[in-house]
Order: sequence, then C-alpha cells, then structure tokens
Amino acid sequence: MRTFAAAIALATAPLALALPVTQAAAQEQADTASQDWVETSNAYTQQVIDMQAQFFPTGASSAGYEQYDGLVNDMSLDRDERYVAAARTLRSKFEAALTTETNTYVKQDLQILINSLSQDIEGIELGNKYMLEYGEVPQGMFGNIGQLLSDQTAESRRPKALELLKRYTGMWPGTEPMTELAKRRFEASRGEGKMGPYRVEVEEAVANIPTYVSGIRELFGEYGIEGAEDALDAMESQLTGYGEWTTQTVLPTARDNPRLPPELYALSLKQVGIDMDPYEAMSQARRGFYEVRAQMEALAPQIAAKHGWAETDYASVMAKLKESTIPNDEIEDFYRGVNAELEAKIRENDIVSLPDTVLQMRVASAAESAAQPAPHMRPPRLIGNTGEQGTFVLTVANPTAAEGEEYDDFNFPAASWTLSAHEARPGHEMQFSALVEQGVSRARLLYAFNSVNVEGWALYAEAEMLPHEPIEGQFIAQQFRLLRTARAFLDPMLNLGLIDREEAGRVLREEALFSPGMVKQELDRYQFRMPGQAGSYYYGYRKLIDLRIEAEVALGDRFNEKAFNDFLLSQGIIPLELMAKAVREEFIPSQQAD
Repeated sequence: MRTFAAAIALATAPLALALPVTQAAAQEQADTASQDWVETSNAYTQQVIDMQAQFFPTGASSAGYEQYDGLVNDMSLDRDERYVAAARTLRSKFEAALTTETNTYVKQDLQILINSLSQDIEGIELGNKYMLEYGEVPQGMFGNIGQLLSDQTAESRRPKALELLKRYTGMWPGTEPMTELAKRRFEASRGEGKMGPYRVEVEEAVANIPTYVSGIRELFGEYGIEGAEDALDAMESQLTGYGEWTTQTVLPTARDNPRLPPELYALSLKQVGIDMDPYEAMSQARRGFYEVRAQMEALAPQIAAKHGWAETDYASVMAKLKESTIPNDEIEDFYRGVNAELEAKIRENDIVSLPDTVLQMRVASAAESAAQPAPHMRPPRLIGNTGEQGTFVLTVANPTAAEGEEYDDFNFPAASWTLSAHEARPGHEMQFSALVEQGVSRARLLYAFNSVNVEGWALYAEAEMLPHEPIEGQFIAQQFRLLRTARAFLDPMLNLGLIDREEAGRVLREEALFSPGMVKQELDRYQFRMPGQAGSYYYGYRKLIDLRIEAEVALGDRFNEKAFNDFLLSQGIIPLELMAKAVREEFIPSQQAD
C-alpha cells in the first residue's frame, strides 16, 4: 500500500514541495497568505497521518514523529478491513472539501491525499484478491531498528530501539512475537487461486536471516544500548525459527514465475508515476538505448587514444577502465574527493546553489547491502528536522549474488563521477537539502512524491554534470544512462511476458556491460523487489529535459541555468505536470520581466 510508511522506505526517497514562489519580493508579499494555505492543507494531511500511524507507527516514526518511536505495526487479522474503511471515510471527506475550498494549492493537496488513499485502497484490495501474505519479518525488523539506531537519528530517540525490539519479540507487556503474528496473517490469507511469493525471493529471504540477525546485534552494540541481551537472544531464536517455518510452510506455496497479475503490475506503474502506455514507453526507451550506445561507441576510441590502448571498441575500453580498482577500505575517501571536485565544478560553472552543509556518506554494512543491494540516498528525518541530513550509502557488494559474481560497477575511478552526481550533489542529496531548508506542506512532503519525480531529477543532475567530468567519467555516465533506457523496456517486457530473464540478463551484461552481481540485482528489482519502478528513471528524466528545452526556447538569451535549477529544487518533488505548470506560469514570466 502507498502509505507514507511504505513510501519512505523506497530506494530513492520521498521528498517535499517548497512553496511555489520565484522572487524574494513575491515571497515577502505572499508570506501571510502562503502560511494560511499551508496551515489549512496541513490540517487535512494530519488526519491522514493520524489514521495511518494507528496502523503503521513504524512509518510515522521514520518520518520523524517521535511519539511513535518504539511501536510496531498492527498485525491483527482484521487490519486491512479496518484500514480500508478508515481510508474510504477520509477520501469521502476530502472529496467534499474539494467543492468548498477555494485556494488552488489546498485543492491540489486535497487531490494528492485523495489519490494516495485511493492507491492504498486499490493496493490492499488487489493484494487480498490475488496474493498470499508473506512478510519478510527479518528484513523489516532490521530496517525499522536501523531507523532509530543511526547517526541520522537524534541520540535522545535511540533508546526506544530497545522497546521496539522487545515488542518485536513479544517481551513487552501485552505483545506477541512479530514472527507469530506474521505466520497467523499468512495462514489467514490462504484462499483458492491465490498466488504465493516468488520462489527466489523466499529462498533469498531465508538465506539473509543470519545477516539481519548479525546486523541487529551490531547496531545495539555500536550505539551502546544496554539491557538488550535477552531480547537479542529471543530475536535470534525467533528469526531462525521463522526461517525454518518459511522453508516448510511458505516455500511449497511459492510460484516459479515472478510475473504479477496484470492488475497489480498496472498499479505498480501508477504508484511510481508512469502514466504512459507500456508499449509506447518501451518503444521510446529502445530508441534511447540505441542513441546512448552510439555515444559510448563514439567516446571509446577517444579514451583508448588518451591511454594508448590498442582495443578501441566500447566493451574493451570498459574492461580497461575497470582494471583500476579502488580497495574497499579506500573507496569512501576516494568518493569524498570526487564529491568535492563536483561541488567545485558546480560553483565554478554556476549550475545550482549548493547547501552550506558537508555531504554525509558512508559504505553500506552487510545487512544494509542485503536489504538494498544498490547505492542509495538514506533520507533524513522529514518531520521536526533539527539539522539531520541525508546520507549517501555506497553499496560495494550484493550478498545474494553467487561466488564469483561480485560487483565491479562502482569501485573504479571512472564510475565515481556519475554515481556521486546522482546520489549526492546535485542529485538526491540536494533534494533533501532543499526539503530541510524550505517551508513545505505536509501533503507534498509525505504523499506527493513518486519515483518519476524523484529519479527524474537525479538523472537530470547527472546530465548537468556530464560536460564537467573527465572523459572517462562521461563514458560511465553514458553507461548508466544506457542502463536507465534498458530498464525502461526490460522491466515491462519481463512483467508482460515479452522476454525471459536470461535474455534480459544478456542485454544488461553484454550490451550495457554490467557485472553479474549488478545484473542479478537489476533483474531481481524488475521481477520481485520493485516491479515497475525501474522504468521511472528514464521516464522522469525525459520529462524534465523536455521542460528544460521548453524554458530555453521561451527565454532565449535570458535563460539562466542556475536560476532554472534553483527554481526546480524550490518546487520540491511534486508531480511533474505541476512542475511544468510552475515553470510556465511562474519561472518563465519572472525571467522575462527581469
């Protein structure tokens, strides 16, 4: 379901909308009115937050609502029925409010809330219709405990992790072990014709349990939470038993074909923001794949000539670049140096206004890599933020890959440029900086974003930095853009039954030139980790560059790159049709008037 609880856990993170203003003078005149509409909008949004937090307090906690720290999600057998009833009630109330509210932004926020609730309802109903409910309890436990035991979380909140652990293990008064609750919901979900989880997903979930157990123990040790030993021992015993139960009970129900029912896949596309017919999206992406591959073929001989390499085809040049491996114990410092160079290029070329803060980044732990085997930006606290920042988490391994299938896609110098631009500055980290520093309405903070909006900016950020990178960095930037075009046709082709996993893997391995470990995590992503989401990158990127050229044509010599990029960030992560409306009605007129 697309609650704020679920959305905050996405690979790239939920972001916010700042007030839609363009000039300091206009802001000063509009402050009072803007605050009024934000307060009105927030009052509506708070009703959704309060409702959802009663069912999913871990999501409210991760968003920054401290009163929900230490609580676990509702696992009662009638939860879905009660949630749908509550969501329908709020949706009807907001639909009525649409007819009486007059402020444009409040009406937009009401529609955002209505859409989010509608997707929740649809997701629950379709899930209950088609699927058995298998919960990956160990991964969820590690993720939610890790939200509290983190450098990004205020020290005063961390002790609540012990209460959370005790609730998970049934050692808190009035609680039962989460593993037993999950088993009960699985049995209650059985029904004629329902599909079990994908077999590979189940097998990998069981195999990862020791990693999550170790990861949870390490977190309590690292942050010095005392009195946890009995609960940690219970956790280990229960999760181990849950793995045995999963093998005995869930695995026999698992399906061998990862494809979702068409209705569920269509919902996935809607939730990530892709509103184009999949066949047209595939067609556009295939054309993009050809064009990007041609650019790599053009760059390869130039790189070969620079280094004196005999082989000039793009596969051979890629192999030579990967020979310069950065050791794991040096990779964080290396990336920090590249991030500093990118920031210098941003300032030198007036690309976008940088935040005053120092970029936060680190290498992922083994448990984090198991939960999310790709580099990502870990979001800061969204509500009540007192200076917490997002953190660029660099994954250097895929624990679910077989022996000999290690990553070699991020640990060489040429790869560091575009990955940093995407996850750090001016990519996702800049989105969080804008979120923390600017006023927001909570509907847009917690419910407006989707992957198209979020990832569109990150790919656009990569493109902005491309001319300012060394030619080797440009080559890898094109490789990753090739990956995004491949995602946009391989994900729907796999999920619509138009290609098999082996052939899709061949495209990623032999054409896009990614490692076996990377190929595995990509295919897993398309098929069972996040079906539909992978196509959002290229889709959102294309929409933003189209808007950029529209602004350039409209303004001619008056177009200012930094002003345009600052304006986009000031809008936050709103639906791109609203972004386009703001550019046309606010940014372009303001620049024409200057």
